[in-house]
Amino acid sequence: MTQHLLMIEDDTRLAQMVSEYLAQSGFVVGHAGDGQTGLTDLQSDPPDLVILDLMLPDMDGLEVCRRIRSLPGALAQIPVLMLTAKGDPMDRIIGLEIGADDYLPKPFEPRELLARIRAVLRRHVEGAHPVQTQLRFGTLEIDRDARSVSVAGQLCDLTSYQFDLLVALAERAGRVLTRDQIMEAVRGRELDAFDRSIDVHMGRIRAAIELDAKDPKRILTVRGVGYVFARQQD
Repeated sequence: MTQHLLMIEDDTRLAQMVSEYLAQSGFVVGHAGDGQTGLTDLQSDPPDLVILDLMLPDMDGLEVCRRIRSLPGALAQIPVLMLTAKGDPMDRIIGLEIGADDYLPKPFEPRELLARIRAVLRRHVEGAHPVQTQLRFGTLEIDRDARSVSVAGQLCDLTSYQFDLLVALAERAGRVLTRDQIMEAVRGRELDAFDRSIDVHMGRIRAAIELDAKDPKRILTVRGVGYVFARQQD
């Protein structure tokens, strides 16, 4: 699903550059050149996240953030990522204290902005929908807190990274994921699309959790795409 961002920034050139870059990753970015316009746009078409500059022509970003957090209902919960050219750490502290979810100083690398946006959105979703501590699929049990996996009561020998990969698949059961999507879910950043190390790890996970690794029933390969964790199991 396409996610909608609102950038409140008086530097039109920067806003255009950021919008074009984020569009390549599937985001739709709206732009407001001042705080009041941004607040109006936010209420008329609520975004999934606000990218908020600290220095604006009509009011500073701290005041805009305060007003967002005082809005009614779900509007007050919209994630805010603040941008600033200032080096004073007090600005960061105040911004976070009044409700900003993250803070990125200018100048910044577009890839870092993208990574921070994804991280904030991920935390926001997890906060709205508490993570299940245990996942069960037939005789397969995954315990997040203990970081353990068992099949029919027998513990499976997985590395920490393999455990995270299995959880990433299991919590998206029934959804076909590319190798990139799986590794991004684990590491929180994009990796080389041609990195095949994921296949080696999947083979080892299958050896640990499948009754027959050569005829898997839990982790299925979708040729030319990636993997899918089966919803219906033993």
